[in-house]
Amino acid sequence: MKQKNMLADFLKQKRVAAGLSQRDVADKLGYSTPQFISNWERGVSHPPINALKRLGELYKVSAEDLFEVTLSATIQEVTQDLRRKFATSKAR
Repeated sequence: MKQKNMLADFLKQKRVAAGLSQRDVADKLGYSTPQFISNWERGVSHPPINALKRLGELYKVSAEDLFEVTLSATIQEVTQDLRRKFATSKAR
């Protein structure tokens, strides 16, 4: 079972609170399609650090808040990945 991606949820929540569409954000970041933003908000991929900083500006979120959410999400993903690898590995 896949857990919710906290960074993805955070980014979507902040975009909606800022009154921006995915297209608006894509345009402001210089992306040709809103699919990039959709992928970030669904947890399919992560925004690059420079895009995260720009998202913080667009969404009026402090760099510290973005850092904390990104760190927590990264720790969560690494933990899940390691648990899966340990669970599926065979004793040798």
